[in-house]
Amino acid sequence: MRLWSLHPKYLDARGLVALWRETLLAQAVLLGRVRGYRNHPQLHRFKHHPLPIDAISRYLEVIYQEAISRGYRFDPSKLAPVRTAVRLTVTESQLAHEWLHLLGKLAARDPRLYRRWRKVRFPEAHPIFVVCPGNVEPWERSRGRAK
Repeated sequence: MRLWSLHPKYLDARGLVALWRETLLAQAVLLGRVRGYRNHPQLHRFKHHPLPIDAISRYLEVIYQEAISRGYRFDPSKLAPVRTAVRLTVTESQLAHEWLHLLGKLAARDPRLYRRWRKVRFPEAHPIFVVCPGNVEPWERSRGRAK
């Protein structure tokens, strides 16, 4: 499971569909509908938010809007309602770490998209996140952590 801190506009088709499915799974976990994945590290920041369902639902809404803008037909009935506006933080180093990870995936899966994004030095975060100084998050399991 990878719940990107990056704006979903950077994802290729395969990545956006995977993000939608994985975030729906994360939402089901937070709603108590799924027993597995409860301790998955990618859920940490959502689980520890005061309003975890609103946070994951807002995160999903942005993915849904990106999909619609591309002409995809994601099912909006799968979105839990958002009652309150929420924000999360992401560190600059976490965002940079994820960016390098995504560029590696794009280089292999979608070279055209890789060429489009490779010169971006400071990618946008998913709109739910406020970027702040700091290191790669302790819950990040990937090797080669950015500092």
